[in-house]
Amino acid sequence: MRKALFVAPHPDDESLGCGGTIFVFKNMNSQIHWLIVTSMKENHGFTSEQIAIRDKEIGAVKQHYGFNSATKLDFPAASLNSENFNQLIASLKKEINKIAPTDLFLPFPGDVHSDHKYVFEAGKVCSKWFRQSSIQRVYCYETISETDFDISPDTNKFVPNVFVDIESYIQEKIDACAIYKSEFDEHPFPRSIENVLAVSKNRGAISGFKHAEAFMLLKERISFHES
Repeated sequence: MRKALFVAPHPDDESLGCGGTIFVFKNMNSQIHWLIVTSMKENHGFTSEQIAIRDKEIGAVKQHYGFNSATKLDFPAASLNSENFNQLIASLKKEINKIAPTDLFLPFPGDVHSDHKYVFEAGKVCSKWFRQSSIQRVYCYETISETDFDISPDTNKFVPNVFVDIESYIQEKIDACAIYKSEFDEHPFPRSIENVLAVSKNRGAISGFKHAEAFMLLKERISFHES
């Protein structure tokens, strides 16, 4: 059985980048798992009201997808750094070992948000075959307002080589994104429903689908056996 693990630095990253693909895996009778790396903390500038709203959103999103598991590592949001990187690796490794995923989805390392960069780097370490041999494929996903907002001229850009047809699940993706009312606003705000649809149509136009999600396949392990 295939097991897909979607690693989200923050709640909503999984829906922006993989919302349709999550349903594709689910409807292939695969297991789907959600790992949220960071959480809002009052001592990091978030109010109790913001935290309560976010917790409610997470609960609704979990129910919407019907994840086999949803886990929060509870690192403070916007605070991943070199000092807690080893702890991040250890926490991520523990969850990967518990789930034993076949397909691992990580944020793109060129994203503007530093949390995304550290989560990718930790995931890269944990994806070594001798650390978790279950992993057959490692993907990067794109995140609206993070992947497309990097202006560094020397940064490698997101160049997808895998496109997933999500025409049958575009409404489910939109419904998931709409749950995150605290993160979305009206167009031209980058995290808008209109922009989510625009990106899915653009990726579809590139790949020959009405709606698609794009990924970079970074590693695939294949064993060929002679008949």
